[in-house]
Order: sequence, then C-alpha cells, then structure tokens
Amino acid sequence: MATEAMAGVAGCGGAAKRTETTSADYAYLRQLVMEQSYNVLEASRDYLFEARLGQVLRAHGLSNIEELVQLLRLRRSAQLERAVAEAMTINETSFFRDGKPFELLRSELLPKLIKARKQTRKLRFWSAASSTGQEAYSLAMLIREHFPALGAWDVSIEGTDLSTEMVERAQSGRYQRIEINRGLPARHIVTYFDHAGGGWTVKPEVRRLCRFQQVNLCGETLPFTEQFDVILLRNVMLYFNQETRKRLLAQVHRLLAEDGVLLLGSSEQPADLSLWKSVLARGTTYYIPK
Repeated sequence: MATEAMAGVAGCGGAAKRTETTSADYAYLRQLVMEQSYNVLEASRDYLFEARLGQVLRAHGLSNIEELVQLLRLRRSAQLERAVAEAMTINETSFFRDGKPFELLRSELLPKLIKARKQTRKLRFWSAASSTGQEAYSLAMLIREHFPALGAWDVSIEGTDLSTEMVERAQSGRYQRIEINRGLPARHIVTYFDHAGGGWTVKPEVRRLCRFQQVNLCGETLPFTEQFDVILLRNVMLYFNQETRKRLLAQVHRLLAEDGVLLLGSSEQPADLSLWKSVLARGTTYYIPK
C-alpha cells in the first residue's frame, strides 16, 4: 500500500494525498499501540502493520489500514484497540530458548534455591512474557527432568502475556511439529508430549505445574501478592522506552524474593542499577536484588 502511494507521488495529486494520509494512519496506530501496551514502534517498521493486522481487518469486515483507522477515529472501541495492540505484540519464542539461562538454572541457581527453601518446600516461578507458553513449559520439563524430588514440593510456574490469544494457546499446551522441533531434544518430545493428529500436547503432569493469565506488564499494578523465587523477563523490554522499563523493573523488584533471581534477555539490563546487582556465571548474566 505504501509502495503504491510512493510510486504515484510525482505525477498525481491524488497519490500524493494518499501518501500523506497513510503516514498519518501509521502514526495513529503507533500511538495506539504505545497507549495500550507501551510497545514503542519505530516508523521504519510501519510495514509490520500490513503484515500483522490482516486478521483484525477481516474480523471487522475492513479492507485496509485506512478503513481501520477511520473506524477507530469515528468510534472508539476498547475491544478493537486492544485487538490491534495484541496483534502488534512480538511473540517470538521457542522451547529452551537461548539455552544458557536454563543450564545455569539447572547447575547452580535451582540447587541453591532448593537448599534455601528446604523448610517451606515451596518454589514460585514467573515467566513474565510467556507468549505461547514454551518458556514456562521448558521450566516445568527442566524441573521434572533434573529435580524429581520437587514432585513432593509446592511448585508453581506463572505465565503471563498481553495477548489473550497467546494465553489461550499456552493453556492448551498444544503445538505443531515446527514448534516442537525448535529447541526440544527428541527424548523430551517422547517423555513430555502426547502425539495426536498433526500436533503435540504437553502431558498433564507437566501442564499442572503451569498456570497462564492475561496481564499487561505495564499496568499500574501486577496481579500478584506472593513473591517469586525466579522471574524470567526475557526479550520484552527491548520494545519499551526507558521510563517504562524503570517502572516495570521497580514492580519486579518488589515481587522478587530477597534471595531470588531475575533473568533478562542477553541484550537487556535493568534500567535502574541502584536496585540490582549483576552476577556473571557460565557465560550468562543474572540479577539479584540489592
């Protein structure tokens, strides 16, 4: 759409007007996404709207981006605005993604926490941007594979995501072959999944460790009262501005146990270093509260 508009700028006044309108439409959508999810989208990535809003357009009987923006301007709809924001959320994930944090959990972090929690026999994990659930289920498989004694403990893994569609997919625990083949050893597939039809479903003993809910990480409050022992907030703050990162990590700091562990993406670090101490171990960095 933008390409067609650019092609006609030199010879047609109508085409030039279309270019201006399209730019304004994209600006409107970028602001909407920022207000709804705090994700910052650069103008250089406006092409993503065309790629990701197709389902939203079809669901509302719309033909193009211009009609969508026109509808939003004329009649504010919380449901439609949310659908746009959710469609633009990045949901890239895989099982045991960036394997070093999981290896660090297995070899060092979990053994220390298990020793520290031997009286309460209780562990709480939070996959804070869980997408379709692979990170949470990876934690559950790691626990069952390497720490079978925790089967007698009170262990829970909370998975949260902005998108209700992603939460529903995570709750189903059902994945296609291409998703299963990304990051999972063959023995894990056999041990922890049931094969039915063209898909694979996480076995009940793994699924019962995990619970998923829709949560906006940038809302005024997060819906938790208990503290967590391990929080994974990986590869999500890349899309937030500095102030949003600082506010979110202040809430995360409040929800993490004094001896708990925060894991971020490999290219991320806390916005407010006065709250966090970084620790380098086995080629990866984790954070503990100061």
